[in-house]
Amino acid sequence: MSTLTPRQALLLSLLAALTTIAMKTGAWWLTGSIGYLSDALESLVNLAGAGFALWMVSYAEQPADEEHQYGHGKAEYFSAAFEGGLIFVASLVILFTAGERLLNPRPIGDLGLGTTLSIAASLINFYVARLLLQVGRAHRSLALEADARHLMTDVWTTAGVVAGVGLASATGWIWLDPLVAGAVALNILREGWELMRRSVDGLMDRALADEDVAAIESILRTGLPQGCSHVNLKTRMAGTLRFAHVELRVPGNWTVTDAHALADALEHAVEQQTGTQLKTHIEPLPG
Repeated sequence: MSTLTPRQALLLSLLAALTTIAMKTGAWWLTGSIGYLSDALESLVNLAGAGFALWMVSYAEQPADEEHQYGHGKAEYFSAAFEGGLIFVASLVILFTAGERLLNPRPIGDLGLGTTLSIAASLINFYVARLLLQVGRAHRSLALEADARHLMTDVWTTAGVVAGVGLASATGWIWLDPLVAGAVALNILREGWELMRRSVDGLMDRALADEDVAAIESILRTGLPQGCSHVNLKTRMAGTLRFAHVELRVPGNWTVTDAHALADALEHAVEQQTGTQLKTHIEPLPG
């Protein structure tokens, strides 16, 4: 399934969001449960998040131009921030609605079909979340990973809602319904904060992961002939794009042609093996 492109995966996420909105709204309508309403509202966030992610991923794939000479990869971070903001808004709406229902309790309707719809919607989200995470990791896409993690939060949210509403119905403690909805709101609020934190972190040129840096270091050590060395390796991420810069030290009696041939070979090897665009700066060895 990782052969899917990021855009294809997000189109699937959009379709899943539309389907689960209908199913979870039906569950709320059949039961009158505020917990199921909170679950349906989160699915609306899924729809908006997937739509914005699709827009940003499409924009991020545009090639570099005169005004954006390093490409448009950072657009993906706006997607994660947007989805995090939507989660914040949805959380506040759920908390307000749960508070009102806690003050004015209402009986819960028949849970049979409503609960079945909610569980089925959760299974759809689980499958799509696993797929998005797989494709996101394959393409190093923060937008897809953010959408996948949000969907997985939705899965656990639904599990909590079903358990809470079922307990409220079985015991007659109808105050458990809005209490569960409030817990759901706090949980997705945490997820929204994490998405926004990661997006801000990405906009500040975060370095590549330690294992990626180690892979680049290994290629440089293997590719450099005896008597040459490298220093000051620096890396950064911009969405799915990855950049590195390193200083190559070569003997002072080398010709410009020899030094550039070595630099070109290393840049090509790093890009082919790690997907990182390496830029080199050549300096003579001291002494």
